[in-house]
Amino acid sequence: MPETSEPPRIRAALPADDDALAALDRATWSTLHAVMPRPEPPYEPFFDERHAPRDYLVAEVDGRIVGYLRLVPPTPLACNAHVRQIQGLAVLDEARGRGVARALLREAVEETRRQGARRLTLRVLGHNAPARGLYESEGFTVEGVLPGEFLLDGRYVDDVFMGRPV
Repeated sequence: MPETSEPPRIRAALPADDDALAALDRATWSTLHAVMPRPEPPYEPFFDERHAPRDYLVAEVDGRIVGYLRLVPPTPLACNAHVRQIQGLAVLDEARGRGVARALLREAVEETRRQGARRLTLRVLGHNAPARGLYESEGFTVEGVLPGEFLLDGRYVDDVFMGRPV
């Protein structure tokens, strides 16, 4: 990806983004952030009954999708309707260090406000120091830890719950 001074453009996902997002998801898979097994052919569509385009923000640089963030209510309960949860954030390696993840996070905060919610939460693996640092710099604080929740590459990894008001 050529160097550009253009900030990433953040927009709502469209059904036509399915192939690009599926390819991005496969390209960014890593045990640094993923608890599901590596995707293998035949590949499933990115969007399905639980993952609709309306739940995603995408980041574009020079007209190419380079990142996404999934933003959803954490539960279907009315008593929890004031909360939104980030359930996925990915940025292509070649676009890292350009503010893509930060722009997606900031837009998620704004979208959370537009939806009338008051809190934004997420879960991050304990060993993912770059993501944790980014989240902390954007106002998220650790609200809980599930020690050794996942066994990844032969190591037990904490599941860290973070949140912030919006």
